[in-house]
Amino acid sequence: MKNILLTGVLRPLRFIPQQWSSIGTTTRKMGSLSVKDFKSVRFFTKDRVAHIVLNRPNLLNAIDKHMPFEIQTAVQKANFDEEVHVILLYGAGDVFCAGYDLKSYAEEKPRDLEKQDDDIPDYVNQKMPWDPALDYQFMATVTNAYMEIWRSMKPVVAKIKRVAIGGGSDIALACDLTFMEKHSKIGYPPSVIWGCPTSAFWTFRVGMEKAKRILFTGELLTGEKAERIGLIGESVEGNEELDKRVDQVLQRLVTVPKNQLWYQKSVVNHVVEQQGLLSAQRLSIIYDGMSRHSPEGIQFQRRCMEIGFKKAVRERDSGKETIWSHMKRET
Repeated sequence: MKNILLTGVLRPLRFIPQQWSSIGTTTRKMGSLSVKDFKSVRFFTKDRVAHIVLNRPNLLNAIDKHMPFEIQTAVQKANFDEEVHVILLYGAGDVFCAGYDLKSYAEEKPRDLEKQDDDIPDYVNQKMPWDPALDYQFMATVTNAYMEIWRSMKPVVAKIKRVAIGGGSDIALACDLTFMEKHSKIGYPPSVIWGCPTSAFWTFRVGMEKAKRILFTGELLTGEKAERIGLIGESVEGNEELDKRVDQVLQRLVTVPKNQLWYQKSVVNHVVEQQGLLSAQRLSIIYDGMSRHSPEGIQFQRRCMEIGFKKAVRERDSGKETIWSHMKRET
């Protein structure tokens, strides 16, 4: 197979344990990907704040193959800007992010890797036999892109409106401070079929039992409840009031020296890493691939191809028995 270079990743696909490192050590400039080439993210700076805007509003800012690496590059650009003190991450069109654009994956038949012409190959939707190593390489690279938020030497503030679902919650929970409209929803519905949250932040934010309950059921939490259980930092009623509250916090942060912000973030993140965040992410990435290629995962994809992704998701999230609830194993 050809030695494929992911756009904006600057290295051939390979296992990348050196990238799973402490804050700041991988904050460096990317080579071939520049802001003017962005397809799914907007980036600009104003008044010492860098704005990273998820920019697919017609699709609820669903994550395509470009978005993770554009987020990564934008965070790096903000870190190298001497004027920037803090980064604000939010979605265009008064919505944060509806997760991965799974419709294109779930409704498509698996493809031969050799026949793919994209600059970012599709290792998620492989033909059988499935190669877990290739799946891991791709999803580890995507997760590592989100973790640029975690490693950023400047605080990243998430402003969450309407939804932060699936991969959208991965992005939000990687941020240092999270503000959410109280009636908006956050969660990881694919945890019941066809997914595992690769960022693994849930346990570290809400504790063992609450994390299990949320992931066992795929429950969507309101901003109000998410604040109450400690998943996010603060919920605010109404989008306009949320904007005002976030602006207040940003105005305070830009008055704090950049090095002081980094010192505090670095210590807090180090504690979480010592508790096992990075090793939990490695395991989550492995299980994410397994969940998409389990008998139930394959049956779910077939169902998506039969009736469409949206209808299959409604079945999945209905809480009722489905054709994959009691699948028998062939022996």
